[in-house]
Amino acid sequence: MGVPVVSHPWGSRCPHRRGPAGCGAAEGRLAHKLFHDLFANYSSALRPAEDTERALNVTLQVTLSQIIDMDERNQVLTSYLWVRQAWLDAHLAWDKEAYGGIDSIRIPSSYVWRPDIVLYNNANERFGGSMETNVVLRSDGHIMWDAPAITKSSCKVDVSYFPFDGQQCHLTFGSWTYNGNQIDLRNRLDTGDLTDFVENVEWEVLGMPATRNVVTYGCCSEPYPDVTYTLLLRRRASFYIFNLLLPCIMISFLAPLGFYLPADSGEKVSLGVTVLLALTVFQLLVAESMPPSESVPLIGKYYIATMTMITASTALTIFIMNIHHCGPGARPVPPWARRLILHHLARALCREGTGRTGPRDPPGEGAEPGLCPHSRCLCHHHAVLSSVGYIAGVFRRHRTAQRHAAEWKKVAKVMDRFFMWVFFLMVFLMSVLVIGNAA
Repeated sequence: MGVPVVSHPWGSRCPHRRGPAGCGAAEGRLAHKLFHDLFANYSSALRPAEDTERALNVTLQVTLSQIIDMDERNQVLTSYLWVRQAWLDAHLAWDKEAYGGIDSIRIPSSYVWRPDIVLYNNANERFGGSMETNVVLRSDGHIMWDAPAITKSSCKVDVSYFPFDGQQCHLTFGSWTYNGNQIDLRNRLDTGDLTDFVENVEWEVLGMPATRNVVTYGCCSEPYPDVTYTLLLRRRASFYIFNLLLPCIMISFLAPLGFYLPADSGEKVSLGVTVLLALTVFQLLVAESMPPSESVPLIGKYYIATMTMITASTALTIFIMNIHHCGPGARPVPPWARRLILHHLARALCREGTGRTGPRDPPGEGAEPGLCPHSRCLCHHHAVLSSVGYIAGVFRRHRTAQRHAAEWKKVAKVMDRFFMWVFFLMVFLMSVLVIGNAA
């Protein structure tokens, strides 16, 4: 049997003191006598109400000490709480004057009746209650029970704006077997106590309002009151900004630079594929920590949009490289393309004027092979003239093919510069959109 701890209203003053030891011994004997008198015919199994038709008032107050963990994937909040319950036990009142002025005693909580207040949305594998701590029993029969508890509660996590999200986690306390006609559960204060809260590195606590609800369940017709504390949390996003968001933005700005690389370098497509693989790694890191749900987080949407953009830029790069490496048999640039790309678009991008592209034919090269330019011609052999004409035709066709290839290379270069600025603008707008939604 535990020894009761005595609280004396007179402090260290003893009315019949013969010495310090005598006073302590007297108080100890009175405390033992009080304990035996109170619990001689007491049963902790019955609800301590003088009138069994009336509900017993129980007040609840929760103090949040620490947020241990928020498991977004399993949607479980682990927190360290101090739970204070207070009620009146009419069978445990005494006249303090008859016991040397003893106003209160502290005894193990297992000795008295306790309300079976539990956490309704408990997510712990071992469904347990609070620690077995002492209760404070006062002479008027009021009992106060303070017990620490590490709780795991289910919390619906909304990651739509991750990492700039806020969460609302509910802690619902109520009696498991007593209905509202037997226990009237009420919250002592309108909010949870946050004075002793230890700051969390990831979550900022904005408040902890408390509300009392009376619910009628389908199994029973009696009302069941409960007290719900709503924990308002806001994520500290600096860690995710520097480790997930900023690297993604910087990698995204590398993708348009693939259009700036020379086509003959052979690294244009390799750069796009490398950037795409890097973003895929970041996307997997985000997906591992997020719960599987239909709502895609904000940073996940940014990754998907960026990966789509890089895929499109890589496909355009392949198309432009095909234009750049047109062979000798390429057709001439169509008039509309020459006018739109080599004239208007090149001028808008401050590229050099087009004019006549490629090498020019030397003077006199276009003359008929069978006519001599001089009045006195000594070329009378038709075989020689036919060979010269053939060589001149081949030379002209070669020059024409070179001119067509040069025009297509200029078209590819103008398209490279155009899409580079287009994709730079797209990356900038997507980054601004993400920051704007976060704000």
